Amino acid sequence: MVDLVQAALKTVNIYAIMPSLIVVCFGMALLLIGVFSKPGRTTHIAWMAIIGLICAAAATVSAWSGLSVETIGVQFGFADQVAQDGFALFFNIIFIFSAALTILMSDDYLKREGYPINEFYALILFATAGSMWMASATDMMTIFLGLEVLSISLYVLAGFFKDDTRSNEAGLKYFLLGAFSTGFLLYGMALLYGVTGTTNISEIGLILSSQHQAMLGNPMTIAGMLLLSTGFLFKIGVVPFHMWAPDVYQGAPTPITAFMSAGPKAAALAAFMRILLFSFAEMQMEWSALLWILAVLTMTVGNLLAISQTNVKRMLAYSSIAHAGYALVGLVAANYIGFSGILFYMLAYTFMNLGAFAVLALIGKKGETNLTLEGLSGFGFKRPFLGIALSIFIFSLMGLPPTAGFTGKFYIFAGAIKAEYIWLAVIGVLNSAVSLYYYLRVLVAMYFRDPQEDFAWVSMPLGTMVSIIIALVGVLYLGLLPEKVMELAQVAIF
Repeated sequence: MVDLVQAALKTVNIYAIMPSLIVVCFGMALLLIGVFSKPGRTTHIAWMAIIGLICAAAATVSAWSGLSVETIGVQFGFADQVAQDGFALFFNIIFIFSAALTILMSDDYLKREGYPINEFYALILFATAGSMWMASATDMMTIFLGLEVLSISLYVLAGFFKDDTRSNEAGLKYFLLGAFSTGFLLYGMALLYGVTGTTNISEIGLILSSQHQAMLGNPMTIAGMLLLSTGFLFKIGVVPFHMWAPDVYQGAPTPITAFMSAGPKAAALAAFMRILLFSFAEMQMEWSALLWILAVLTMTVGNLLAISQTNVKRMLAYSSIAHAGYALVGLVAANYIGFSGILFYMLAYTFMNLGAFAVLALIGKKGETNLTLEGLSGFGFKRPFLGIALSIFIFSLMGLPPTAGFTGKFYIFAGAIKAEYIWLAVIGVLNSAVSLYYYLRVLVAMYFRDPQEDFAWVSMPLGTMVSIIIALVGVLYLGLLPEKVMELAQVAIF
């Protein structure tokens, strides 16, 4: 027994999970500090959470050896169940930005809604740690652990407003459908373990490669791959597994809607990418064909359903479904440009989508009954800075130059063209054109309709303004000077 313990301890490598470890420690500390804090005083908790994320970012940056792309090392730990490689580190940056922008916009919002509760920030940190484990996992059990930590935190956050019927409905619906999809995921893992005798992602790939014909003809292999994919596609919000997104996004607190659309979506996509590339590389033709169909359906259905929406949060929910379809295009391409384009696009999407939601968090009244196209009438003239900021984020979501959205779509569609998926790229461009209609409706409401309100309640608190400025800088920097970040994304691909 002693020998087994010693052997197990030798596999422990704290450095391999250092960013997530920092986030978890700060999350637990915030819970304890919140116990001794006066009710309603959450500002100091929020800024302590930001400090924790800054420390995690410093650990991530140091692991990149000062961002020298030639010297990125890989740290393995815990019996090689986690890997701190360039891929995980790049996604860590996405998760940290997603959590930080969410926390910054939340403090004033929670006080306005009457829920200044300290646990809110700890749950965001725990969800971020779960996302990091999913991105760095090299074993399916680690992926499942990260997914459960992430999901349970999100279930609570989605239904955080216990006296709000819509928030309760969002939390319950997300919990029931999320648990159902997790069952698919776990069942798929079990079948693959039954076929290969291992849960290690790379070892599964080696076994499937060495016995390709036998494994491909085994119904358990195909069923395992399909069930596993179903679980991930649900988390990403891909059609036809998107049904939960509109109701949950509309009912959840606005900062959590923003958070769910970026960090957790990127975490599921990161784990899915690693499994496809390491476990199912020999089946690339098969899963590319399936994802081709799903990408087209997701882009098209998301954009078409967004057209009829008048609630801006619900419209952005359907928009997020369409953006998941754009990301799938890079997976279908299955080449260097497409994969690195996905990483770049998810970072860009984090800035533009969270920035848009940060502005909406300021516009909304208590209960957020005014977050409609009619409720935005004349907003651009009443609040010029916020109107310009929201316009830039909308332009980026459209995919117009010189914003990050245009650059991200350019890389993804370039990957598809490089892989000779010409029609897929054409369909993607056409869907981007369709999205112009409902995005422009927001701008028309802000600048071409007479104001129905004076927007006197719209304040400009420090935290939310910092989040908007960071998002603006990110959107414009990635749009105008994308080379350095794209270089890092290319190095991050395995």
